[in-house]
Amino acid sequence: MHYSSRTITWKFKDSNELPNTSTLHIHTPQDIFTNYQSLFKNQVRERFVVFWLNSANNVLGFEVITEGILNSSLAHPREVFRGAIVATAASVILAHNHPSGNPEPSSDDVQLIKQMVESGKIIGIPVHDHIIFTNQTYTSFAERGLL
Repeated sequence: MHYSSRTITWKFKDSNELPNTSTLHIHTPQDIFTNYQSLFKNQVRERFVVFWLNSANNVLGFEVITEGILNSSLAHPREVFRGAIVATAASVILAHNHPSGNPEPSSDDVQLIKQMVESGKIIGIPVHDHIIFTNQTYTSFAERGLL
């Protein structure tokens, strides 16, 4: 009888097109918007990204979780927190874009962030913010008291 097992190997790759994240300290949502706007600018579909932070609020890295359609992007806590766990993140900031240019959160956005915040509490990785990007501006759930 032959038994086999499988293992997962995680590999992180460096990105040369974005700032050196090991020294990027996040003070405000504007810091994320300014340094990572290129991930969202001029996208025609919604893109959902999670940023992993260490305990000093330095960005450890990020992951594009999903790319959706014109006005929707599916995200599940399993995918959102998987990379954060592997990267030993102390917390996360979630972000997605609105290709329409409207920075206002939809009711689906509010429901999604509630699910992510609750999931983060359960596994011990808090969600510091959820930021909606447009080409010109952003909306921070933390600044609006929506977390």
